[in-house]
Amino acid sequence: MELENRSEADTHTEKTKPKKGRLRENIEAILVAVLLALFIRAFVVQAFKIPSGSMKETLQIGDHILVNKFIYGIKIPFLQTTLIPVKEPKRGDIVVFKFPEDPSKDFIKRVIGVAGDMVEIRDKKVYLNGDPLNHDYGIHNDPHIIPAGIQPRDHFGPVTVPPNSIFVMGDNRDHSYDSRFWGFVDLKALKGKAFIIYWSWDSDRFGARWNRIGKILK
Repeated sequence: MELENRSEADTHTEKTKPKKGRLRENIEAILVAVLLALFIRAFVVQAFKIPSGSMKETLQIGDHILVNKFIYGIKIPFLQTTLIPVKEPKRGDIVVFKFPEDPSKDFIKRVIGVAGDMVEIRDKKVYLNGDPLNHDYGIHNDPHIIPAGIQPRDHFGPVTVPPNSIFVMGDNRDHSYDSRFWGFVDLKALKGKAFIIYWSWDSDRFGARWNRIGKILK
């Protein structure tokens, strides 16, 4: 009898409460979903598509990646002011940032030098603080070496990375427009660190690159 009495009371209460219209409930659900998506995109993770080959072979044209946006600190959207610093980028990180020459564009490159590092390139070889940079992600497919007086692709520096800045290069060293040409990246321009490929589409073969999906970026 007690259970029945409670059920009747609940039913009576529900009848006396004004019911929300189905349209209003759907609108509220959509608004909550949109706000949640905007929050995640602004502060947590954002998806990007790779449009060029400057990061080959690490990243292929058509790779879709996720970028961790809070790893370098929580920033106020649009103002790019860091509210909560977390950590600074380190050498070898693959980072997305606002292109210094056109902030409306996002670039992705690899961090070569951080504040205080001395970077130099001689005959395509990268030197960091006077020592050869030994890594297997930087590739060269053009055997020709361009003299220093013509452009800085194969001969550059030495330069010292200023405070609150990083020096970045594409892994496809002979076909990357990076810090060798336009200078340093201010830490305020950083959007985050790329960490995984969640989808990859080969438009030339019109098919997915299944072996790349889920690949952790290093």
